[in-house]
Amino acid sequence: MTATILVVEDELAIQELIALNLKKAGYLVLCADSAEQARKMSNNVLPDLILLDWMLPDLSGLEFARKLRGEERTKNIPIIMLTARTQEHDKISGLDAGADDYVTKPFSPRELLARIKAVLRRRIPEISDDILEVGGLRLDPVTYRVHAETAGKLIELSVGPTEFRLLHFLMAHKERVHTRTQLLNRVWGDHVFIEDRTVDVHIRRLRKLLEQVGKEHLVQTVRGAGYRFSVEKQEESAEL
Repeated sequence: MTATILVVEDELAIQELIALNLKKAGYLVLCADSAEQARKMSNNVLPDLILLDWMLPDLSGLEFARKLRGEERTKNIPIIMLTARTQEHDKISGLDAGADDYVTKPFSPRELLARIKAVLRRRIPEISDDILEVGGLRLDPVTYRVHAETAGKLIELSVGPTEFRLLHFLMAHKERVHTRTQLLNRVWGDHVFIEDRTVDVHIRRLRKLLEQVGKEHLVQTVRGAGYRFSVEKQEESAEL
């Protein structure tokens, strides 16, 4: 899954250099030179990560980070602060404002890419191209294949695109319960306006596919809360 990164940097040369390297690494890139422009872009397309310069013409990156963390829609977006400030108290201020990481200028493109990958892997594991193996299922985001281990054999499942994304997300966040709204936002996208019950339909389809290899129990319903992927046996009372 390709991540979308919003670069908020008012120095054009630095902005272009960062964008070029991000595109070469396979990311989708949006660029803004002010907090206001970044806010408008985030309203149109919710980025997976924000690279945020400390010194902006209209609002400091520190204040903008606090605003992002204070709004429901943007509070969970990973933020990496970019700044020439190297003092310890500045780094602490950036992290206290909600930044996930803090990169000081000048920095190498390789270091920045490594920091981005680390933050995405930690905060949004479903973005990663890493192969997931949980509960006898093996999901490969690169080849778009799902295999199940049963009776000592690996069987490939024919999984549709929506069910694949749903399974990928659930496996990447195993044991965590997600509401229908959360699944809609993270799997379908927060600008897609469909009913919550659509999630139920695709969960049923996913379970039917997994039933072919005796793995349907991995996708569990938590009554009154939502769904989770778990290898732990579920009590009968918690099911539908």
